[in-house]
Amino acid sequence: MTEYEFTCPECGQEIEVNDNMRKAIVTNGCPVCTAAASEDEFATLTE
Repeated sequence: MTEYEFTCPECGQEIEVNDNMRKAIVTNGCPVCTAAASEDEFATLTE
């Protein structure tokens, strides 16, 4: 399973997430501050 690191553009929070969580963040925003998020805020850690 692919893992990603999300870095929020607003609050700077860094979170390691799986593919399902990545999709949820893109849809719902940052889980910490609710700022909008795009695919650009994710770095691939493992594939």
